[in-house]
Parts: sequence; C-alpha cells; structure tokens
Amino acid sequence: MDFSLLKTMCAIHAPSGNEVAMKDFLLDYIKSNQKNWKHKPKIIYGKEFQDNIILIFGKPRTAIFSHIDSIGFTVRYGKQLVKIGGPRLEKGYELIGKDEHGICEATLNIVKGALTYKAKRNFETGTELVFKPNWRENKNYVQCCYMDNRLGCFNALKVAETLKDGAIVFSTWEEHGGGSVSYLQKYLVDNYGIYQSLISDISWISDGVVHAKGPVISMRDSLIPRRSYVNKIISIAKKYNLSYQLEVEGAGGSDAKELQMASHPWDWCFVGAPEDFVHTPNEKVHKKDIEGMINLYEVLMKEL
Repeated sequence: MDFSLLKTMCAIHAPSGNEVAMKDFLLDYIKSNQKNWKHKPKIIYGKEFQDNIILIFGKPRTAIFSHIDSIGFTVRYGKQLVKIGGPRLEKGYELIGKDEHGICEATLNIVKGALTYKAKRNFETGTELVFKPNWRENKNYVQCCYMDNRLGCFNALKVAETLKDGAIVFSTWEEHGGGSVSYLQKYLVDNYGIYQSLISDISWISDGVVHAKGPVISMRDSLIPRRSYVNKIISIAKKYNLSYQLEVEGAGGSDAKELQMASHPWDWCFVGAPEDFVHTPNEKVHKKDIEGMINLYEVLMKEL
C-alpha cells in the first residue's frame, strides 16, 4: 500500500481550532480524486459547517466520523506555552509553527513544571506550535507525529473509493473538548435519518492490544456504547473472518462523546488501528493494522 497521502497529511498544520489547512487539503483532494471513486459523493461544507466536511454517498445508513485536528501548544507570553489537547511532555521535542515574522522552530522545555520553548526569538502571542514532522517507514511500520488522527482520515478516504451508501464526516476540535459533532450529528439526523456511526480514530497499544493483530473494536473507553450495536459489529467481523482486537479501557474518548450526549439516539463504536507512543512525535502503527482497518470498514459500511 502507498502511504504517501498519509505522509503528506501528517505534516499539515491543523491544531484544534485552526483546522483550515487540513479542510482545504481534504476538499482539494476529494474534488480531484472523486472521479476515480466508484460512486461520486455530495460534498457538504461552507460557512454553516465551519471547517468541517460531510460526504454523502447514495442512501446512507451509517456515518464515519474522523476528526482532522491535532494536539499542540499555544504561545502565551514570552516563551510560555499552553497545551492544546493532551500532548505528552518531554524536554527536547521539536516544535514548529508560523507567525507574522516567518517560520517558528523551537524545542519544548520544561522549567519547574512550567511549559516553555527554546528558540532564537520570541514568537507572537497566540502562535500555535505543533510537533515537527519526521516521517519514518520500513517494511512493517509507519511512524510520525499525528497518526492520531491523520490515519483515521486516511482510512476514511480509502473507504470513500468504493463506498456506495454512507456518510463520512471530517470533524474538528476533537482533541480539545469537541464542539462540532453536536451540530453535525443533528444535520445528519434531520436530513438523512442516520442514527448509527463508526469512529475512525486511532487507539493505543496496551497490555491487551498489540501490533499486527488487527484494528481495535473498542467495547468501552471513558464512555460505554450500546452493547447490542458493538456485538453486531463483532459478529460481522467474525462472519467475514476479518482480523480485529477487542479493547476495554476506563479512560480516553473521541467524537463519540458528543454523539452519546446528543438529544438523538445515536449508536456508535470506536474502530481503529492501535498505535504506540501516543500523543508524541513518534506515533507508530503497523501496516497490517492499517490495511485491516480499511478492510473492516469497507465491510461494515456494507453490512450495518
């Protein structure tokens, strides 16, 4: 499988609240490549959708939600930093951004527990810094910052190539409290009568989840999805002899939080490849798990 698209997306500056570069990239990619897809979608975006995108294929029953934002840092005053989302903190991580004076390159510094950056100059207040991309690829693995969730977007775009009936939602703000899915889900219910979803996001390697054994079907994280819906997904995976791993966690979350809290009765399940070194510049995923994730989604979107 060619991962050049994933490599490109991992290097796009799109921290929570400033996803416009990722939105523009996705729109350009979709408009340029949809002629090669088996079915052409309706592309929904614009002022009333902020920096989110919805693709509608045929007669959708299920929606894929994939967030396009990343974690990072906001420059406060002087060399102070404030976290965007929950990045792992390690002195020396390379950071990059841009202000009115040009490219901002720095390293993460931690002084008596306070977050700062080291650089040749002070950056303008409000400048966003993200992990500097360093793509690594070998026979078995791909590794870079922001596999979470550019890999979820990559999965959605690969599924779009063959999707006949379904919706794909590229959402924002997921890493820093959410906020977009609440109105996106309402639009899908009101206009297309969709009430079930798959969360195309990235999970983590743990004592019960390992590399190369397939994508995770999460039975719970900080929230608990409806068991009958999760069981249906597991039974489809078994029926088609697709690789997967079951996950049970007591923490973590995704776009599913806003679906479960919505006034409409949404079913949801987190399904995604597991990664190591979560929320660092070194997020690492096995290629077999990426391929397995795409295969599982293609089947689930037909069967659900």
